[in-house]
Amino acid sequence: MDPISNMLTSIKNAQAVGKETVDVPFSNLKFEIAKILEKEKFIEKVEKKGRKIKKIIEITLKYDEKKKPVISGLKRISKPGQKIYLSVKKFKRVRGGYGIAIISTSKGLMPDKEAKKQKLGGEIICEIW
Repeated sequence: MDPISNMLTSIKNAQAVGKETVDVPFSNLKFEIAKILEKEKFIEKVEKKGRKIKKIIEITLKYDEKKKPVISGLKRISKPGQKIYLSVKKFKRVRGGYGIAIISTSKGLMPDKEAKKQKLGGEIICEIW
């Protein structure tokens, strides 16, 4: 299975039932994605917990005043069997500018807006809105 898809699905399912936090197995890539989601204010906070083999990422989910999840949708774009790469000129706005795409560039993971500023293309990991 694809670990990034599993993480995104865990977040979506936890929000669907109104959970406060969700734990996912640790990897540097997933931790970087979670930090971007925190920086872009899609999740409340992200923490690395545990040691060695038992490391996990604890993601505190974010809801609005009416207890509706801030993240209304997630989509994995580049999959292990089919990598999708785009140049800066071909980036599209996610949901009319309400969402973000997470791009893996030569300078690391970053939101699409930041990649555009730095004029960097790369692999589109996922879209969040």
